[in-house]
Amino acid sequence: MAGKIPSREALKTWANNYDKLWTAGDRQGWIDSYRTVVQGDAVRMLDPVGTPEKFGFKHCCEDSWDLFQPNVRFQIPRESLFILANEVCWVMHNHFTKNGKEYVEPSIENFRFEPDGSLVIRTWYRIPKHKDGELGEMFQTYLPENDGRDDGSYRTV
Repeated sequence: MAGKIPSREALKTWANNYDKLWTAGDRQGWIDSYRTVVQGDAVRMLDPVGTPEKFGFKHCCEDSWDLFQPNVRFQIPRESLFILANEVCWVMHNHFTKNGKEYVEPSIENFRFEPDGSLVIRTWYRIPKHKDGELGEMFQTYLPENDGRDDGSYRTV
């Protein structure tokens, strides 16, 4: 696939499997699905935009799975999915539990598949405070220099 942008059909299949495989807990299926549209290691990620850039397939995809998947479920409302040329974008609903209540926090996620076979991922979301329970602890590991917001304004489900 190096030197080639994935087909629209390949991007659509990958996008339609993204949240399903994640929420089902199918780590290898999720990685294999990613590998249908990204063959090499050339992945750059701003997650979220404004934080230090991350590099490499393992760090951007596999390590993110290992850190977040046990505590966050994904849902991509299909009406928020856009596939235009070499870019895929959606609004993700990130579901998690805090103090026994279920919450949902939106994120905007953009994936740009470049002609050289590389991938650039850009996301936008509110970063939780490190003291904010399990989610905050994950972000203390993920973004140790950024202590997020303190307004506790997550939306309950």
